[in-house]
Amino acid sequence: MTNREIAEQCLREEAQAILSLIPQLNEEFDHAVDLIISCRGKVILTGVGKSGHIAAKIAATLSSTGTPAFYVSPLDLFHGDLGVITHDDMVIAISHSGMTDELLRFIPFLIEENISLISMTSNPDSLLAKNSTCHINADIRREACPLNLAPTCSTTATLAMGDALACALIERRQFKERDFARFHPGGSLGKRLLTRARDVMRSEDLPVISPDMPMGETVIHVSEGRLGLCVIVEDGRVTGIITDGDVRRAMQSLREHFFEVNVGQVMTHNPKCVSPNTKISEIQHILQDNKIHAVLVVDDNHRLLGIVDNFSCAL
Repeated sequence: MTNREIAEQCLREEAQAILSLIPQLNEEFDHAVDLIISCRGKVILTGVGKSGHIAAKIAATLSSTGTPAFYVSPLDLFHGDLGVITHDDMVIAISHSGMTDELLRFIPFLIEENISLISMTSNPDSLLAKNSTCHINADIRREACPLNLAPTCSTTATLAMGDALACALIERRQFKERDFARFHPGGSLGKRLLTRARDVMRSEDLPVISPDMPMGETVIHVSEGRLGLCVIVEDGRVTGIITDGDVRRAMQSLREHFFEVNVGQVMTHNPKCVSPNTKISEIQHILQDNKIHAVLVVDDNHRLLGIVDNFSCAL
């Protein structure tokens, strides 16, 4: 087999491993979500080797979506770190076989302290699964590794099941965009979710014209405004908008009569307007859904405050 054929086979087998999880979703998954929702403390994830890496990633995803969680190595738990687990906490233990010795060792402690344990394994009959409060089955047919040895399908499937758990919790917690932004303040994602129209709008030298301006003069104002548009204002209120696209279409339809009309006869009535408190993420949806490149920012009396275009949204 060629390199690409091997790669294609690997991707197909891992994709199939994820799809095979769907029939395995049952009341145990629902029970796990309920346990996490009712947890008054932290969700502590643990696992050994590759399962430990997956557990750490799931913990990070849960923490960023409203469920306080962190990863602890089971080896550290045996050397003093059991103290991090309180009666308000719960544990998610990940093991492909469900027979990992390092995980089995601290089950008696969890039982004695009445601490809930969710296990995620490929073996519902394993000791870990049988001694858990509930068990999430992440069984796979085989690994994508040509030797059927290296964790490939199993880790991919477990990671996907962790994401499924996180998504269910997002819905149950009614976790919103603003909540997500609070946990991601450093990057462009957080900026888009927290930044408002007032923070980025152009508010000076706005290309404002009256509805009786001749089209010949309007073309000049659209060009000089450097936004590809002019806002039509009458009695201090926004009544319409004309873009360079509107100008081109008017030229094509009116031809020699183009210079005989005024902008009020060509402008787009009821342009897309937003308040100064509108989030940039929402404005981006408006621009995309309506296939336009700018929105007008107005106050409660429909007086123009500014303009936000695609460039302003590119945080």
